[in-house]
Amino acid sequence: MITLDINNRKVNVDVPPDMPLLWALRDELGMMGTKFGCGAGLCGACTVHMGDAAVRSCVTPVSAAVGQRITTIEHMEDQPLGAAVQAAWMAANVPQCGYCQGGQVMSAVALLKSNPKPTDSEIDDAMSGNICRCGTYTRIRTAIKQVSAQLGAKA
Repeated sequence: MITLDINNRKVNVDVPPDMPLLWALRDELGMMGTKFGCGAGLCGACTVHMGDAAVRSCVTPVSAAVGQRITTIEHMEDQPLGAAVQAAWMAANVPQCGYCQGGQVMSAVALLKSNPKPTDSEIDDAMSGNICRCGTYTRIRTAIKQVSAQLGAKA
């Protein structure tokens, strides 16, 4: 039995330690917001936070998550920054099919936590590991800049 800290809650999973965290979240815990995309950590659909860092859960073994604080898209609305990013996503009409958007939001929140005033190139660099087949990259950048401006207004 492996104990994980997911969304500020201790959970036990009876899985092999080398199982990808993605499958523990989806198959064992029923958390469907984290998506399977490529299985190789290249598309970003499976992005979660380990601490404050965005990680690809499809290539992160459960054993690497032990003792770490894991946050998924299901918990973003409970955090002020996560809620602000999700609101900006809606205001900028970012989602189309929506499949990649959980991972996109997770990467955007991680970026804004580490850099509340990113430049366009810093946004592009931080988001480059997240693929959107619908091509909403311009709207994603708009939403991130909107939240950045809100953060600046509160400072």
